[in-house]
Amino acid sequence: MQKEKREMSFSRASGYSGGFGKFQFADAGPYDAALRRATLDRLDMLATAFDTAFILPGTNIRFGVESLLRLVPGIGDALASALSGYLLYEARRLGVPRTLFARMVANVMLEGLVGAVPFAGDAFDVFFRANRRNVALMRKHFARNGY
Repeated sequence: MQKEKREMSFSRASGYSGGFGKFQFADAGPYDAALRRATLDRLDMLATAFDTAFILPGTNIRFGVESLLRLVPGIGDALASALSGYLLYEARRLGVPRTLFARMVANVMLEGLVGAVPFAGDAFDVFFRANRRNVALMRKHFARNGY
């Protein structure tokens, strides 16, 4: 018995299209208005969870998941900054201008650097709310320039 020898072929004739089908890269084209609004709404919900999801009982002070994470020395600050990094990633995918993106990165860096200081940094994180600021900046930009 002879073994049948098969060769892999990646030519267009073999059915390989040379791409990733319907996969779209991050900067592959403009978002339509409905998708951009839906993405901004989702990011707004995430920013609320990250920065203002809970209320300190007996006060009107709001804090979020990031504030709780930052209470853990070292790794908590890194994880909280990574959460903010996801919002930055989504902002870049939405196509925000470089100057606006730089301002958003500066907000996250400021929160991360000051937040690394014990106690004072935790208080700063509760009141600065970089993610809420960044979503507000994106909404303002897209409202001014059209969705």
